[in-house]
Amino acid sequence: MGRIRRNIEVNGKNYWTLFDSGARNTYVTNGVTKQLPVFDMPEPTDVSLGGKEHFIAKFCNLVGKIVKDDNVIGVLENYSFFTHARVLDNIGKDEEGKFIEILFGVLAMQEWGIKLDVPGEKLDMTHYSKEFVEF
Repeated sequence: MGRIRRNIEVNGKNYWTLFDSGARNTYVTNGVTKQLPVFDMPEPTDVSLGGKEHFIAKFCNLVGKIVKDDNVIGVLENYSFFTHARVLDNIGKDEEGKFIEILFGVLAMQEWGIKLDVPGEKLDMTHYSKEFVEF
């Protein structure tokens, strides 16, 4: 299990994001969804996250990009993505006490070819999916 923290851009604004290979799904706080399409869950569910129980009644289409810097391994300047995310009031704080606004889960990381270089504290985008081939 690995975790990398960094900002990602959604609608021109940066959000503090935890890329967590121990989390299956992707979650966002209400603040992130202000300019995103939000929908009712077909059936609301409970989830245990960060040692707390959360009631999930909404989800959104999360569209954004990862901007290349010294902590991103890859050749492109920007890495666009889209995925669905469950909406929470509060995800919690990271190890440094900073509020997490997006928790990027392993299913979205697999879909977009995002790998975590935990020792280097970097996102490895060398397997980023630009094309999808279905069999």
